[in-house]
Amino acid sequence: MIELKNLTKKFGDFYAVDHLNLKVETGEFLGLLGANGAGKTTTISMICTVLLPTEGEVIIDGEKLDRRASDVKRKLSVITQEYSMRQDMTLEEVMEYQGRLYHMKKKDIKEKTEELFAFADLSEHRRKTVRHLSGGMKRKLMVCRALLTDPEIMLLDEPTAGMDAIARRQMWSLLRRLNERNITIILTTHYIEEAQALCDRIALIDKGKLDIVGPPQELIDGLGKYAVDLIEEEDVVSHYFNDRDQAIEYLTGMDGKTVMRETSLEDVFIERIGKRISG
Repeated sequence: MIELKNLTKKFGDFYAVDHLNLKVETGEFLGLLGANGAGKTTTISMICTVLLPTEGEVIIDGEKLDRRASDVKRKLSVITQEYSMRQDMTLEEVMEYQGRLYHMKKKDIKEKTEELFAFADLSEHRRKTVRHLSGGMKRKLMVCRALLTDPEIMLLDEPTAGMDAIARRQMWSLLRRLNERNITIILTTHYIEEAQALCDRIALIDKGKLDIVGPPQELIDGLGKYAVDLIEEEDVVSHYFNDRDQAIEYLTGMDGKTVMRETSLEDVFIERIGKRISG
């Protein structure tokens, strides 16, 4: 279990993360959603000790996390937005280098690399250099590298940024299979449909503060299962209903161009976070 207790990060007088309290259960897939600058990446950076909290603490399986807690830190692995691999290395060399950093035996590195390349469908590309990989394959390689040391917790900061739709869906499949292995995953993403498809729970963060947390469908049902959109010249005005017949009745009484549809997590995000920003 991961516990964030009053987790706070200030830069001068600015609160990037403001007394965040959150629990993530073992084996859970949690999505952190928020607008740009909401504090998602800062939160991830404090969990992996790249940044130290101004106040509060991170507790993992009952132990306080800090930069000296090597046993606790070994449970974590991080995948960042940026490609952090040498372009002239082959896939095998990337994995060997990572294993040596963690003092793994050469035999164990080789066996684990074989297993992970098969898992991520990268076996036939093993001798290619990183610079010749597609963006999707680079992301898969970063996942393999992160898994080499058998982490219990994966921190994923925008792991599908810049991917095309096909590569993104392939990554979704990979992440689902990881979670089936009981690996705890914390994901930040700007693709809200990604969070809805993958995550057990969603935590919405607004200006460094926790706004609401819950399963995606629970958050959607709290807004209303059905949406009726009135499409105006410069805006779309949405109204939400839990009862389909009520939505249809409202729709038939509307003038202008209208659409009825099922409510999504994106609607929840816009209603709770987006309107505050635009306001």
